[in-house]
Amino acid sequence: MALQLLQVDAFTNKPFGGNPAAVCFLEQPADEEWMQHAAAEMNLSETAFLVPEDDDSYGLRWFTPATEVDLCGHATLASAHALWETGRLAPESDARFRTKSGLLVCRRSGDAIEMDFPSTPVREAPPPKGLVEALGAEPAFVGVSRFDVFCELDSEQTVRALAPDHRGLKDVGVRGVIVTAASSGDPYDFVSRFFAPGSGIDEDPVTGSAHCALAPYWAAKLGKMEMLGFQASPRGGEVGMRFSGTRVTLVGRAVTTLKGELLV
Repeated sequence: MALQLLQVDAFTNKPFGGNPAAVCFLEQPADEEWMQHAAAEMNLSETAFLVPEDDDSYGLRWFTPATEVDLCGHATLASAHALWETGRLAPESDARFRTKSGLLVCRRSGDAIEMDFPSTPVREAPPPKGLVEALGAEPAFVGVSRFDVFCELDSEQTVRALAPDHRGLKDVGVRGVIVTAASSGDPYDFVSRFFAPGSGIDEDPVTGSAHCALAPYWAAKLGKMEMLGFQASPRGGEVGMRFSGTRVTLVGRAVTTLKGELLV
């Protein structure tokens, strides 16, 4: 049996930018071990697996090449884009996903996609052992969110120039490490990068779920509820945000770069 599979670049309006995700359409739930092997075969930061539910929603699970994750923004964006592009959903219909982080809803807004995600606020915490040495920079602030360690650095230039020790970061023992700083100029409010060697990804190109922590943090610092962030990976990508306390609306675009079949 062949399964339809798309590769979608998320948080970009141009091919070969943003963060690529594979989206695999299943007819029924698949074995977890098989999904992990398939994600390793795709060798992208995330592969999304979609299963239709009885209430017109879709079951959605996300796998890195090494592990399953509880929340992923760019592969959710890619999944919604893929549902509309393949005609599984009408253009005016919302994309509703049942996930390990609850119900996630995506809707079209012009050429962009808006995603309703849970906020994951940051609380101040001591730096985990080995973090500062592995980063190669002294954070101005260290905290933790639901999933990750969070570090504010002194400048955008420091964030962009960072060349961390990925083996050292893996030993920190968390899903990922968010680094961020205020933007040095328009149009962005802040810049960030995301390192997740503990999840099998040295650096993630654009990380939607990290912005569920970045949005409340910078909203408090900047006194703004609407922001635009830039994730300064080599591929790079823009993430729009609207913060409303317990929820964050993430806004981005997506481009399909590959269509094929997974033979199983």
